Amino acid sequence: MVTQFGPRRYRVSHVTRYSYDDVLEACYNRGLLRPRETPHQQVLSSTVVATPPSDEVSTHTDYFGNHSVYLESRAPATELTISATSVVAVDWVAPDLAGLDAWTVSDAAEAILGSADPVELAEFTLPSPLVAIGPMIRDYAGEVLAPDRRFGEAVAALLHRIHADFSYRQGATSVKTTLSELLELRQGVCQDFAHLAVGCLRAAGLPARYVSGYLETIPPPGKEKLRGADATHAWASVLTPTGEWVDLDPTNDNFADSRYIVTAWGRDFSDVSPLRGVVFTEAGSSDLVVEVDVQPLPLDDPELPAI
Repeated sequence: MVTQFGPRRYRVSHVTRYSYDDVLEACYNRGLLRPRETPHQQVLSSTVVATPPSDEVSTHTDYFGNHSVYLESRAPATELTISATSVVAVDWVAPDLAGLDAWTVSDAAEAILGSADPVELAEFTLPSPLVAIGPMIRDYAGEVLAPDRRFGEAVAALLHRIHADFSYRQGATSVKTTLSELLELRQGVCQDFAHLAVGCLRAAGLPARYVSGYLETIPPPGKEKLRGADATHAWASVLTPTGEWVDLDPTNDNFADSRYIVTAWGRDFSDVSPLRGVVFTEAGSSDLVVEVDVQPLPLDDPELPAI
């Protein structure tokens, strides 16, 4: 995948539709659906709407600084739709890998240990619910993130190695798949590869977080982009001795560029699920449909909010 930097604007639509074979008596949902403000991303507008309309809506910023919305509905219905629409301005900068080579992996870990916030350091360096760091992970990480290897070179090598070693295959794994099982399967989806990258970086003593968001996709030549055909995406991010974070996407063998839109980050997927909740119903079966659109917008559109 060829990297693409420079300013861009997008309209992101994320629609989640639940259908039941009996009436919903009540439902309570919490979602991380509004993109974050970051050094490379500005949110120009964002709305979250439920159908039927929610009886109660509240928002707050969660522990990791993500935008969280709570939606409560007590209207009888057999279908619930939650639609999030955001307009974002994005302008990523290419990581300075040559500059990061001023440190070895062990030097970088030591420098970060001496300068980073102790709480943040613990959150993103210790194992987390979906990122267990066992012997298999340490062995795999050790082959790429050797202590005396140049830091920038090692991060790039980890990105390329995971992409080369694993095949993308939907349905091969689930949220319950462990990293050890993933290493044996050698196939999975973006969530798995992001968890693996995070686990390897932490095994080397480097703080790493799991990032959830979106990626602009391009249809094959001669084909039109299908409405709702995009998807949520996940990648990893590592803290550097300069205090900056470098985002790497092993699924696409790419450092994050201006096609990447950040929604939330945390220790792993369990911290940043886009939508979760509880429903009260006698329904025996249900159906879930998720439609995502990432639509590029002109930078000079006069109808968009100014940056």
